[in-house]
Amino acid sequence: MKMTEENNDENVTITMEDVQSLIKKKDQIEEQIKAYYGVLEDQSVGMEGPLVDAEGFPRADVNVYQIRTARHSIHCLQNDHKAIMVEIEEALHRLHARERAKREQDQAGSQTESTMEQEFILPSPFACVDAVSQGSPACQAGLRVGDEIISFGSVNTGNFQNLQNIASVVQHSVGKQLSVTVIRNGQKTQMGLTPQQWSGRGFLGCNIVPIQR
Repeated sequence: MKMTEENNDENVTITMEDVQSLIKKKDQIEEQIKAYYGVLEDQSVGMEGPLVDAEGFPRADVNVYQIRTARHSIHCLQNDHKAIMVEIEEALHRLHARERAKREQDQAGSQTESTMEQEFILPSPFACVDAVSQGSPACQAGLRVGDEIISFGSVNTGNFQNLQNIASVVQHSVGKQLSVTVIRNGQKTQMGLTPQQWSGRGFLGCNIVPIQR
């Protein structure tokens, strides 16, 4: 069958119309099988009933030729039915695989677009973290060396003037959580940082340097 040959070619694109066409052929085969079974039922012989009498002669009460034709046709159609069911399964598998690949591609494209959009709208950082002490409040909050700060409490890119702005916010927020937003690996990351006394120097345990603009 032409369709079988095409299905074996991995370069052929399977569409839902192809699947529907195969299902239509399957339904037609099932109708033909049903019709031939009707012929056998009309003569009350089925697929296995004897066609000869006790003496070995063809039965006179049934149409032997018609019954043999119906039985042979049913066997052939059943083989065709098995074959087309395999085609339908393979076609559906390839169709679903193609749709899944398309969804994954679309999602990847959407994520890339979202990342590019995020990078485009990110404000410029005004300071950078160049040291973080182990066990410090900054370390516990998740700050890392290389993080570029775009907001530190009420200080942001728009109002930052010098490091005294950050020092003032820290002094007035001891024991209170501050919202800190940084750029890390091109992505915006937000965390909560609580200035407090610890075993080391200062209330943060990190070193922040301004970014020259």
